Amino acid sequence: MLHGVGRRGLMAGVAVAALARPAVSRAQGGPIRIGEINSYTAQPAFLGPYRNGWLLAQEQVNAAGGIDGRPLETVFRDDAGKPEDAVRLAGELVNAEGVALLAGGYLSNVGLALGDFARQNKKLYAASEPLTDALVWSRGNRYTFRLRPSTYMQAAMLVEEAAKLPAMRWATVAPNYEYGQSAVKWFRELLAKKRPDATFVGEQFPALGRIDAGATVQALERLRPEGIFNVTFGTDLLNFVRQGNTRGLFEGRTVASMLSGEPEYLEPLGEECPDGWIVTGYPRDDLNNETHVKLRDAYRQKFGELPRCGSIVGYDNVQAIAAMLRKARSTETEAMVEAFRGIRFPTGYGTGEVTFRAADHQSTLGAFVGRTKLEGKRGRMVDWRYADGADYLPGEAEVRAWRPQD
Repeated sequence: MLHGVGRRGLMAGVAVAALARPAVSRAQGGPIRIGEINSYTAQPAFLGPYRNGWLLAQEQVNAAGGIDGRPLETVFRDDAGKPEDAVRLAGELVNAEGVALLAGGYLSNVGLALGDFARQNKKLYAASEPLTDALVWSRGNRYTFRLRPSTYMQAAMLVEEAAKLPAMRWATVAPNYEYGQSAVKWFRELLAKKRPDATFVGEQFPALGRIDAGATVQALERLRPEGIFNVTFGTDLLNFVRQGNTRGLFEGRTVASMLSGEPEYLEPLGEECPDGWIVTGYPRDDLNNETHVKLRDAYRQKFGELPRCGSIVGYDNVQAIAAMLRKARSTETEAMVEAFRGIRFPTGYGTGEVTFRAADHQSTLGAFVGRTKLEGKRGRMVDWRYADGADYLPGEAEVRAWRPQD
């Protein structure tokens, strides 16, 4: 459940945000309206903090004068994790609410549906979270941009560490939809390049949100791998770790795990947090540069809790949109698309500026790579480093071959 906000309260907040807005204004001084679509009730652990981070950034942009005096205003909608609902809501936001652009997306299949809507309707879509590489490569289009480091990028970060270890026999476990399939594909391919002697002895693809953790752990144990690549998250991760600990699956084995160092997924593990997993994540408590501390303090003052990875994603996407609008000096779609290509904006991580590559519309935002460690009754991410996203992307010539012509 969302920290401090139940499902009913969250939906009430979304409804209030929709009802309390002023009438659509096309005047020069009227608000610039953003239509934000996300799986708020389906994935509250990540998206509650995400929405808070979004609102904090929007408040800061508006307090600084907005965009040439025009405030940002966001109309939030909940797709409940269903691609068909996301597409219907996108149509309503564009046609009935008069939004200048669309944003959001959490699940990869939802993000792909919104990307297709953007292409067909020639409407800008600033994707926040969907991690599948298809969003900007095989199904990329002129109107879709993506903020977070993708499955390719995060798999490359984990492979870099995993390839240094002696594990040669690998098994994989991932949710059976676009994100999980993409992550496994790239981990296998990239590890094979780093370690041609590595082999993959089996894989498990449980249904998203419905993992039979006991059976999954038994199946992996029978494969006798030396390393496990895990892509489960949320309650699936909690159940997988609990059963894996009980049955000794992780003892003496290397585990590389995507996203598991993010507070949303690490903190709920509590005393069950495994030691020594190689993870991507967000070492919030130990990230003490000036920019991040300022954001962390402002977030805590406004919401009464510490930010999570979702908070930074929401915050950064607003900052990216604001940077684009300042450059475009227009809310005309083609002008915004051209402005998005190559914009630079500072990330709330405090690790410097990032940009959107013109070749594929992928942001160079990176991720932190480290290891899990149980300290007392809680897990932490230790021995971490920031992996700059620009260092984990394939070359522009290569992605042009994968990407349809705009």
